[in-house]
Amino acid sequence: MSPLFGSGRSILDRTVEFFTKEGWKFEQLEGKPVIRMGFKGDNGSWLCFAQAKDDKHQLLFYSILESNVPEHKRHEVAEFVTRANYGLQIGNFEMDFSDGEVRYKTSIDVEGGELTLKMIRTLIYVNILMMDRYLPGIMSVVHAGTAPAAAVAQVEK
Repeated sequence: MSPLFGSGRSILDRTVEFFTKEGWKFEQLEGKPVIRMGFKGDNGSWLCFAQAKDDKHQLLFYSILESNVPEHKRHEVAEFVTRANYGLQIGNFEMDFSDGEVRYKTSIDVEGGELTLKMIRTLIYVNILMMDRYLPGIMSVVHAGTAPAAAVAQVEK
């Protein structure tokens, strides 16, 4: 049984309510508390996943690049991700060294409180804005051979 919050609704229910009210096209993965959708920003497209962990009172949101970083570029992208993460206040980039998947993660723990639609909005929109902002830098490191420090500086100027 999912825990209920002040609104009387589970984290998954509140998240579905948010995406429905915002008019996003999404699908819930069968039998899982996960919502999947695509997103197109100014600088590219990627996949998004919202994962409700009612038992832990958490909501996680991921923006995941559709193509993985080639093995020979992973160290440079890892440096880019580390430099980009420094100073970020909400969320962070992650890269899986085993397959080169790059994602941006935002999350919230609402134990003892109520998950509001405004909280979900912040969680989602900060995430997609950061992915869209830094995507050109990631791509320049992978495809143009730009040094990670220079790529981050270009994005953050």
